[in-house]
Amino acid sequence: MDDGIVRHYSGDGDLADAISEALKRAGKDPASLTAADLASVDEFHIRGRKATLELASAMALTAGSQVLDIGSGLGGPARTLAESIGCHVTGIDLTPAFCAAAAALSRWVGLSDRVDFRVGDATALPFDAASFDAAMTVHVAMNIARKDRMYAEARRVLRPGGRFAVYDVLQGEGGAVNYPVPWARDPSISHLATPAQMEVLLADAGFKILAIEDSTEASQTWFQDMAARMSAQAPAVTFQAFLGNDFPAMGRNQVINLRERRIRTVSYICEA
Repeated sequence: MDDGIVRHYSGDGDLADAISEALKRAGKDPASLTAADLASVDEFHIRGRKATLELASAMALTAGSQVLDIGSGLGGPARTLAESIGCHVTGIDLTPAFCAAAAALSRWVGLSDRVDFRVGDATALPFDAASFDAAMTVHVAMNIARKDRMYAEARRVLRPGGRFAVYDVLQGEGGAVNYPVPWARDPSISHLATPAQMEVLLADAGFKILAIEDSTEASQTWFQDMAARMSAQAPAVTFQAFLGNDFPAMGRNQVINLRERRIRTVSYICEA
């Protein structure tokens, strides 16, 4: 495991407790929450739930689908799929604190029977070949140097014809990334691919690319709108719960990086 990545995302202690305490301070009872109560922290990626639902539609999921979420974080995308479609989602993440918090949050909103989370490495998945109908990875590969192994593993565990949805932050044409950003405080754990490199990596792993969507402009607008909302009324809990006091600086840099095209957000829908 990469200790630097785990340290970056683990926060100062028990993430579920930190989120629970923040919700209680806002007058919400963790024992009777809805998914909407977790909206400000539930999906740790640009464009949030809207982006997740776009991927869900592109994967052509049904209630009977077995889905793998590679790099599942706090479990927001997994819960969105389970709640909106009724499928079962298995999440795997390198960070034990994320997996523990994801399980707790899922229990709070009554989705424990449709999601489960395991600690593991995206480049060496602990699953048999052809175990899943679909797989996704959302804002994960930025921290992974061996993307070839990650995508080869995703291909291995998918059944023939299964869909693989990739939504990630990529290196843009505008120059080096300004740090800190949500996935890294410095370049040591940041490994961005370019759009051209992504197409080669996915094809080499054995995937047929069905669709590519660059959402960079929409991502820039989303960040600007989020900043305006937080200025008007701070939500009960934010990503600062585990990223620490430099999260506001990370958000500001994301807007600059997107505006100057130092980064791009791109999704790929692939078929095994």
